[in-house]
Amino acid sequence: MDTPREAVVTDSRQTVERRPPRQARATPPPQAVATRTDPTDLKNPALYVNRELSWLEFNERVLAQARDTTHPLLERVKFLAINGTNLDEFFMIRVATTLKKLREEIEDVAPDGYNTEQQLEAMRARARRMLDDQASTWVELRKLLEKEQICFLDEEAWTPAVREHLSGYFSREICPVLTPLAFDPGHPFPFISNLSKNFAVVVRHGGRTKFARVKVPDVLPRFIPLPPAISPVGTTYVFIEDVIRVNIQELFAGTQVKGAYLFRIIRDTDLEIEEDEADDLLESIDRSLRQLRRGAISLLHVEAGMPTRVLNILAENFEVSDEVVLRTQDRLGFGDWAQLARLHRPELKDAPFSPHSLWRNDEDPEVIFDQIRYQDILVHHPFESFASVETFLRAAVEDPHVTAIKMTLYRIGSNSPLIPLLIAAAEAGKQVAVLVELKARFDERNNILWAKRLESHGIHVVYGFTNLKTHSKLCLVVRQEADGVQRYVHTGTGNYNPDTAKMYTDLGLFTADPDIVNDVSDVFNYLTGYSNQKEFRAMIVAPVQLRQRVKELIEREIEHAQAGRPARLMIKVNALTDDQTIRLLYRAAQAGVSMDLMVRGICCLRPGVPGVSDNIRVRSIVGRFLEHSRIYWFHNNGQEELYMGSADLMERNLDRRVETLVPIRDPEILEHLRDIVLGAYLRDVDRAMVLDSSGHYERPPNGSDHFDAQQFLIRHYTDTLGEP
Repeated sequence: MDTPREAVVTDSRQTVERRPPRQARATPPPQAVATRTDPTDLKNPALYVNRELSWLEFNERVLAQARDTTHPLLERVKFLAINGTNLDEFFMIRVATTLKKLREEIEDVAPDGYNTEQQLEAMRARARRMLDDQASTWVELRKLLEKEQICFLDEEAWTPAVREHLSGYFSREICPVLTPLAFDPGHPFPFISNLSKNFAVVVRHGGRTKFARVKVPDVLPRFIPLPPAISPVGTTYVFIEDVIRVNIQELFAGTQVKGAYLFRIIRDTDLEIEEDEADDLLESIDRSLRQLRRGAISLLHVEAGMPTRVLNILAENFEVSDEVVLRTQDRLGFGDWAQLARLHRPELKDAPFSPHSLWRNDEDPEVIFDQIRYQDILVHHPFESFASVETFLRAAVEDPHVTAIKMTLYRIGSNSPLIPLLIAAAEAGKQVAVLVELKARFDERNNILWAKRLESHGIHVVYGFTNLKTHSKLCLVVRQEADGVQRYVHTGTGNYNPDTAKMYTDLGLFTADPDIVNDVSDVFNYLTGYSNQKEFRAMIVAPVQLRQRVKELIEREIEHAQAGRPARLMIKVNALTDDQTIRLLYRAAQAGVSMDLMVRGICCLRPGVPGVSDNIRVRSIVGRFLEHSRIYWFHNNGQEELYMGSADLMERNLDRRVETLVPIRDPEILEHLRDIVLGAYLRDVDRAMVLDSSGHYERPPNGSDHFDAQQFLIRHYTDTLGEP
């Protein structure tokens, strides 16, 4: 074991030797200089928006909701918290991945022309500006919260009564949880966990100035309420880091604390599984998760007041260069502001609504299966309740005629009501097979626990493929009926997670269509056994033929346009990054195909470029709910085709994931999705942002009219279906 470096803080101006920052290139990224395009060169970097910067633009649109005065105040705080959490994940995955390429000297040039070094420089610069934007947004929101009698006291504003109360609170509630860790030749540099907030404490001990670390415990609330008797007004909070800093001397009896400086780190959390080392996928992921705890650092975020000599000690022991370090004058970790968004102040939140469910919780299974057998049924969350999915599965569990249930689980949630139902089905003697995707990012540990619990009850659990994520959302029920075996399917765009179903817009389809249920059965055979199937009856499946089928559907519109027939398509996805698909869409636009693309997040396509993408319009909607549904509609000279499913237009979805798109064959459902759902998103002027050819988003002109698609859909489903 290496001898730890001694963390002795000297009074001289000498600093600990650190890695020098990488020299930035003088040449600006291609997007900054490219102003003209050749319509015949569809690989021209000027035609592509940088993927990472487009993601940051999406997160800026989230932050814009926090500044939007039309949202209730605590909803604005919620958007600030979402922006903070998103930016943390950006450093954990995107910045960390780019840093890894740089360290391994992988010279990767993106379609937009950025090389690895240019991209990293641009990502950091934009992310740093966003951190500043978070802080200024909080200043604005804080003033508004104070007007609503929700106040926050910084340490300099504490009265003697407040200090006395917080001193006692610290001794009783906080101090017992804290663990000071010294750092000297007898104590190695302590392990610092990802996203944790910590104090670098400088103490005078034994005649020398030394260093220690105190972690701010994440089991305690970030915001501590003051009792009414000493609260200046309404509900008053103080920050836990301020309470710890002011009272930190208690942890170092007999020494003199010279200073305590807050910092946090963000580590690389991108899970990598080596295919040739993954004989046991569950064991491999479990081992990789343990290794990720010590992932490389992609951000060292420190208070502006931290002395250089203390920062040098941190940087040296974390083995990071200056370019990973960020000083800030403001609070750290705005993701914690989600705690504030949960305050019980209904008047400061969106008006609640009660989504309709297709069936009663105690509905007769015979009624449910009869309805699905003779009529496809669409559900649209959160405007319609996820309880419909739970009731469908419960019916399958309770119905003695059901012999088998098969299901894919991607992000299950921490307290899923579906797991007990699957266990009950197995205990009732039904054949239950579940694919649990262990590689679902940030849910790996949770999914491992669910998988082990399911296996312990005799359920057949499959962990998926080493080199593919199973992202499709499928539930297959096999039922013995008077005229033979009948199968029923639920498939959708969202995860089987009742919590996210309240926050994400997603679509689900219940069907007994023979082609679809046969295709779903084949997909499960592909997932649980061995299969080289290349064609499906109705569904489009990745990685088998999704890329090719999407290409064929777009090229068919091109043929219609070239023949002088009407040609149009509408696509609603979360991301559009695949450069091959973008070039195909450019070709379609040049041929005269009219396109409306609703892309919530990353969009690397540039609309409105003369001679290239004149016919393409791109909009993004960020509103009360996170847009998550995927819809693909093709005019096809009046013989319309519409698909919904799990796949975005990203290389990973097209080539490296198991994805499914299901055709909508019911004319009424197709018309509803085309006119009511897609139509609403195209009319939105309150929450929509329109992408221009420069890669920037602007509000669409609305004149005196206002239209919010999500609010419209709440009213539409309430008026159509009635209160539950």
